[in-house]
Amino acid sequence: MTEPASRLLQLLSLLQVRRDWPGLELAERLEISSRTVRRDIERLRELGYRIGALTGPDGGYRLEAGADLPPLLFDDDQAVALAIALETSIFPGSGIEEGAVRALTTLRQVLPNRLRHRLDGMPVTTLPAGPGDARPPAVSSEALVELSAAIRDRRVLRLDYQRPGGEVSRHRVEPHGLVTTGGRWYLLAWDLERDDWRILRVDRLTPRPPHGARFTPRTVPGGSVAAFVSARFKGSDREDRWPCEGSVIIDLPARDVRPFAGDGSVEDLGDDRCRLRAGSWSWSALAAAFLRFDADIDGVDPPSLAEAFGDLARRAARARRVGA
Repeated sequence: MTEPASRLLQLLSLLQVRRDWPGLELAERLEISSRTVRRDIERLRELGYRIGALTGPDGGYRLEAGADLPPLLFDDDQAVALAIALETSIFPGSGIEEGAVRALTTLRQVLPNRLRHRLDGMPVTTLPAGPGDARPPAVSSEALVELSAAIRDRRVLRLDYQRPGGEVSRHRVEPHGLVTTGGRWYLLAWDLERDDWRILRVDRLTPRPPHGARFTPRTVPGGSVAAFVSARFKGSDREDRWPCEGSVIIDLPARDVRPFAGDGSVEDLGDDRCRLRAGSWSWSALAAAFLRFDADIDGVDPPSLAEAFGDLARRAARARRVGA
């Protein structure tokens, strides 16, 4: 890369990390003259970047949003994070899977070898988010890349795991897959001490390299990482379905219900009504989930769900009497 081109990338990187830059400060950071800064700004404008001039004693510059998408610049961590985000957007029903595939393909074509090697074969499975997911905890891209490498290379993973009460335990596991749903990340692994499958939250684990020897992958129950983890999240060891499934007709337009349906299905019935089919751990939990829409309900099916609505009504009536 020639010196002027390298300098343009440095200038663009600075403009992206801070809103306003005095011209003299840019010149000092890049170790060039103010005149050269002005010339480089004009080159970036010719490339499609909208860079506004700031008034004041020294003047300055601001990178603004444009009508067209100019070339973008990412550092290594940003590129890895973007690739992971695109990878986890590619699942049926997301609505953006085609665009995500094209964007990920474009990104991989321009990645340097050191980054492409980190991302190739990332064993990530994406599941639809359930209703009412809380704000997910932060997970570092470094941890995701390290776990992915252990899965790809079939290496026994040493890690510390923090339990809900704060106690930390040490484990040796055979990692088989990464799963993300609703912004949360999980590791499916065979625990060598417990001799059983475990689903570990990635935000609670800390890899402890160096890792162990290679292992032969085991057959995941249910036939796939997605099927097994999805079934466990629904309280089942075998079948990927909720123990209690039912449907109701809600006096709301389908467009208002669909964003909150989670893994349920919404059928538009016209006249601002829709049928919502969903599942949950218990009939009472399912009934409560339907009631959160704060609208009239009928067409309840099956009878067990109708009985659960009756139970909730009695509990609500008792709570009202107690609170009066």
